[in-house]
Amino acid sequence: MDDLARHADDLAALPPSCGPVRLVAVDGHAGSGKSTFAARLAAVLDGAPVLHLDDLATHEELFGWTGRLREQVILPLSRGESARYAPYDWTERRFGPARTLDPAPVVLVEGVGAGRRRVRPWLAALCWMELDRETSWERGRRRDGAGLTGFWDGWTVAEDRHFTEDPSRPYADALVRQLPEGYAWLEGPRATAGANRSVTHGSRNAPPY
Repeated sequence: MDDLARHADDLAALPPSCGPVRLVAVDGHAGSGKSTFAARLAAVLDGAPVLHLDDLATHEELFGWTGRLREQVILPLSRGESARYAPYDWTERRFGPARTLDPAPVVLVEGVGAGRRRVRPWLAALCWMELDRETSWERGRRRDGAGLTGFWDGWTVAEDRHFTEDPSRPYADALVRQLPEGYAWLEGPRATAGANRSVTHGSRNAPPY
């Protein structure tokens, strides 16, 4: 965790990217370990808030959540205000009671597509979980059990289409590989290409959705 703490310090030292917030995305294939990594990173960031994109997606709109993310989360944070969003209940198939997300110094956004092109202008950094899709999907299917086989069959098609049309990995600042203990943190394609690590567009400069 000491090495993860060092990288967390680097993230916290980046310029704010969304009002007063440093918005950090954790992207990767379904089953690649994004949620676990985000939770551990949040812990060493003094309990940084974590937004799970599963709370904004729905059965009908697996990747159609960008409008909700912008209106309910990004724009309030960009004004220094608390965000309020209604998490989706995957069992009841409806949105539940609203939750509040405060504009902390670092806010993590984790989920497949967290680094998509419509989100990147608001990001201080993009972390990509470096695990191939077949291994990730196998892990996810094993985690969720046979009862969700049908969902996974549809999901893999949708995810493959999404990353074909809107890849995140080429823009990652860091590639994160899970080890038996801890994580390996490698420079991502964006960093090795010499691009500016931080993206500091505010609400006035970000493109419309």
